[in-house]
Amino acid sequence: MNEDTFNISIRKFLKMVGVKSQHEIEQAVGRALAEKKIGGNTSFPARMQLRIDEIDLDITFDGEIRLE
Repeated sequence: MNEDTFNISIRKFLKMVGVKSQHEIEQAVGRALAEKKIGGNTSFPARMQLRIDEIDLDITFDGEIRLE
């Protein structure tokens, strides 16, 4: 195993996930605000699941997203 290749590929994957998931969250919040489903000062729980079947990894991260 090449440690550098491994670490770079992990970082690329996490960067892609971070950028794309932030964009999706921003879009969903924008729609929810426009449709008056949420207020501008709300917060809500968020959950992210990471699965890699090949190595039996299944972990969930819980957090909170606050608009104010």
